[in-house]
Amino acid sequence: MKHKFTVFISLLFAITFFYSCKKDNPDATEKLELAAEISGHQIVSHLAYTLSYNDFHEQADWVAYELTKAEVLANEVERTDDFREDPDVEKGSATLEDYSNSGYDRGHLAPAGDMQSSYDIMSESFFMSNMSPQTPEFNRGKWKTLESQVRDWAIQYGKVYINVGGILNNDLPVIGPSQVSVPQFYFKAILDYEGKKGIAFIMENKELTADISTFAVTIDEAERLSGIDFFTFVPTDEQNSIESKMQLEDWNFTHR
Repeated sequence: MKHKFTVFISLLFAITFFYSCKKDNPDATEKLELAAEISGHQIVSHLAYTLSYNDFHEQADWVAYELTKAEVLANEVERTDDFREDPDVEKGSATLEDYSNSGYDRGHLAPAGDMQSSYDIMSESFFMSNMSPQTPEFNRGKWKTLESQVRDWAIQYGKVYINVGGILNNDLPVIGPSQVSVPQFYFKAILDYEGKKGIAFIMENKELTADISTFAVTIDEAERLSGIDFFTFVPTDEQNSIESKMQLEDWNFTHR
């Protein structure tokens, strides 16, 4: 009996130690890019990104993905431009018709420029679930500049984790038969987990002329404005440390 008890205690200790190691080393066991799930909203996983789909606003609450130096440098495929509905959204995603003659671009959340490592990955970036209505001046202007900057950071730091989306509320204008909401502001949060630092951006959906660094905020501030908890698999103590501060000098800006 004593032997069985000793074996039980040893097994219990091993299990406890295993889960403790998981928490201490989340990069090996969890997807650090993921944000918090929202009750009633579908989580959709594609090859290179994950999203939370908001049926009321007909777009993602957030899109999350990891971007590595190797993926940026792969540059294997050209844009496919095969915009289409997302077959994995259970209640149906926004459609091409929603954006037709709307005056808004089908703005990527996870940009096609981050998805060049394979044809299938590039093609999936054109699902309408990954789109949000953006003014041409914004989408092709400072938002594009920020996308280029994030790719440079992935090269510089080896790997970054990204949460991106529009700030959604009930007072937004809409376009198309599906009533797709038009966000006034967009967020992008970037985590350099190895460097234990984070930065976020809040940018208005219009033509912007200031340097992108002027739109930088803490991840905590982006969470407050969006109502979303980012990077939930990062241990709580590290979240508190990384997300509460933002030092521009910690980030090498190569784009303005």
